[in-house]
Amino acid sequence: MSLRPSPEGALRPFTGSFTQPEPIDEEAIAAAVAVLRSGRLHRYNTLGQELSEAALLERDYAAYQGSRYCLACASGGYAMQVALRAAGLQPGEAVLTNAFTLAPVPGAVVNAGGAPIFVETTRDLVIDLQDLETKQADSGARFLLLSHMRGHLADMDRLAAFVAAKGLVLIEDCAHTMGARWRGRNSGNFGLAGCFSTQTYKHLNSGEGGFLTSDDAEFMARAIVLSGSYMLYERHGAAPDPDVFADIRLETPNWSGRMDNLRAAVLRPQIADLDAACTRWNERYRTVERKLRAVDTLEVPVRPPEEHYVGSSIQFLIPGISASAARDFLAATGALGVELKWFGDEEPVAFTSTHKSWRYVAPQSLPQTDAILSGLFDMRLPLAFSLEDCAQIGDIVAACARTLAGRSAA
Repeated sequence: MSLRPSPEGALRPFTGSFTQPEPIDEEAIAAAVAVLRSGRLHRYNTLGQELSEAALLERDYAAYQGSRYCLACASGGYAMQVALRAAGLQPGEAVLTNAFTLAPVPGAVVNAGGAPIFVETTRDLVIDLQDLETKQADSGARFLLLSHMRGHLADMDRLAAFVAAKGLVLIEDCAHTMGARWRGRNSGNFGLAGCFSTQTYKHLNSGEGGFLTSDDAEFMARAIVLSGSYMLYERHGAAPDPDVFADIRLETPNWSGRMDNLRAAVLRPQIADLDAACTRWNERYRTVERKLRAVDTLEVPVRPPEEHYVGSSIQFLIPGISASAARDFLAATGALGVELKWFGDEEPVAFTSTHKSWRYVAPQSLPQTDAILSGLFDMRLPLAFSLEDCAQIGDIVAACARTLAGRSAA
């Protein structure tokens, strides 16, 4: 059954690409070319007291984040893995984490030797703090890997108080919240460590890459040695004092996951423009949001006033939608050029999957999350889109949703 709006309400199809990032600017290109001409792509290939591009990037991102220490990594997923290992995760130990997240999060837990315990999500797409309390009590877990999935921050005041009361080790997955804040405090600064991604679809773009930040000296020393520093840990731009490494350097295995100078050179100039980019993302988010909130059958998550979010993607629910209607809805928006992801599909599609597809984790009952995901749709908002593009996209989604509601009512 077609859900395309009728001819009298026909909309012009959108022709932009939902996977098209903005081009890398000339300053970053020039920095990358300089590294290539030097031939010294490896982060420790330096002369004398020279700081490599990777070390300079660590210094610059630590300053932006407001953290004492920063480690430049091969990916955001690696940052989570090394964080868990450096924090003392033992083989088979339980790690609490969001049920609504992407595969790299439970993958990081398993790769670090842990056993994920999934916590239910709320209709506003954040971790359910009541279920978190229950599952922590039942499991006795020491670790919480908190995924700020799709840029949604939980009530960080309540969460931080719970973590402190229970003595939990909190590691934040900030792949979607680089530049976001809660009451003015940067995401990633609420626990032991923050983990960030610089994959192309995130807020800084080096293709692949990531950061690990912390204020804990011994933790970061272990992370740096784990990352493959050998005995070159003093060649980092935001590292603890050398004496912190005295025993750690001999007790910690090499688990190589360093960032190279080429990616670091591409990233460094982008940091200065990050806050402006976040503002531009939010302009695009709010343009689409206004269109979606005008449709009675669509439910857009509420953003609390304490949250300064970064709207690089937008999510909405169609409560009670059937699987067949969801597929019709996807087909209708797709025919008009709008690429939506649906978290209710039985099979994983590209980057989109759910706990039911992660067979490397013990099956778990998550009825609340499953009910929410069955009607949850997701859409990227690249900065390559203009505000006019976003208004057109919002009109298309809204029109298809109204057509769907009309057909359902009939």
